[in-house]
Amino acid sequence: MEALKIGQLAASAGVGVETVRYYQRRKLLGTPPKPYGGQRLYPAAYVDRLRFIKRAQALGFSLDDVAVLLQLNDGTGHVRARELARRRLGEIGARIADLAALKGVLEALIRECEHAHGRRPCPIIATLVRAPASHAAHAVRSRN
Repeated sequence: MEALKIGQLAASAGVGVETVRYYQRRKLLGTPPKPYGGQRLYPAAYVDRLRFIKRAQALGFSLDDVAVLLQLNDGTGHVRARELARRRLGEIGARIADLAALKGVLEALIRECEHAHGRRPCPIIATLVRAPASHAAHAVRSRN
């Protein structure tokens, strides 16, 4: 594959031109020299680099982490890359635990609402009205 103009590079990697420019500002992607009166031409290898960045972001790595991973890609950074991946895995595990707790709270509210008969306030709405957003899940858990 030959050198690409920025629009071709962006399209080949499935990103927008502004994303390419943003990554250049973040120093995740180099900026080729601009020939006099012409357009910058990007190496075809930048397509893979852009795809790497987007896949790493999809796994939840920050752009700072991505910068480190890109620097470690010389074959000697296994330990540091593993540390970053383990940290990310821990963050994902904590998020899953939080989501599981929220799921339990919502399931309990739905069950309570299904059994609320007559002219009594909806348990879902009543819980959300009583508790601040940061405390709503705790308020429901403490009721059960």
